[in-house]
Amino acid sequence: MMIEVFQDTVCPWCRIGKKHLLDAISQWQGEPIQIQYRTYQLDPHTPKSGLPFWETMAANKGGRAVFEQMSQHAARAGEAAGLAFHFDRVEYWPNTLASHTLIKCAPEAETTKAVEALYKAYFEDGKDIGDTEVLVAIAEELGLDAGEVRKAIETDAKQEEIAEDLARARDLQISGVPFFVIDNKLALSGAHPPENFLKAFQQALETE
Repeated sequence: MMIEVFQDTVCPWCRIGKKHLLDAISQWQGEPIQIQYRTYQLDPHTPKSGLPFWETMAANKGGRAVFEQMSQHAARAGEAAGLAFHFDRVEYWPNTLASHTLIKCAPEAETTKAVEALYKAYFEDGKDIGDTEVLVAIAEELGLDAGEVRKAIETDAKQEEIAEDLARARDLQISGVPFFVIDNKLALSGAHPPENFLKAFQQALETE
């Protein structure tokens, strides 16, 4: 069974949804499940240098007080899932193209580790995951070829793969993430709890 996970690396609900998915997979006793991470950009027009996080979020979400409530809600949901979010440490809203390039550089079996390393760097450590040096350091920690990752980021070497993901998202009319496509039969939008994923796995098996 193949599950496509459309996500962006600065999306807290994507991190929570991915954790719920993995929790469901750990409980699943049916056929083996593979995950394919698909690129989605919440704001592809963000400059490569990034934007100030709190000012940008306040402007986009109806004011700082509103966004603080939203971030606290996400942090509580993350804590319930066993994830830490430290929004007070986040300084930048990056363009996420470079971080998605790092994911594309990881071997298929290591992509979940790469995705989680990016989430941790951003949401727990407050690192600027739009910065090439930060991404190269993460690549080294993951045991990837740091030189290859740097070259891929600097030359947009994974642009074709990323463009394919974005085109698939458009074809599926995805307007928000996380978004999960299960065996090309069912779709789930949002950070569903593990039991919903388990029901969807079973339904996909029973759907011709």
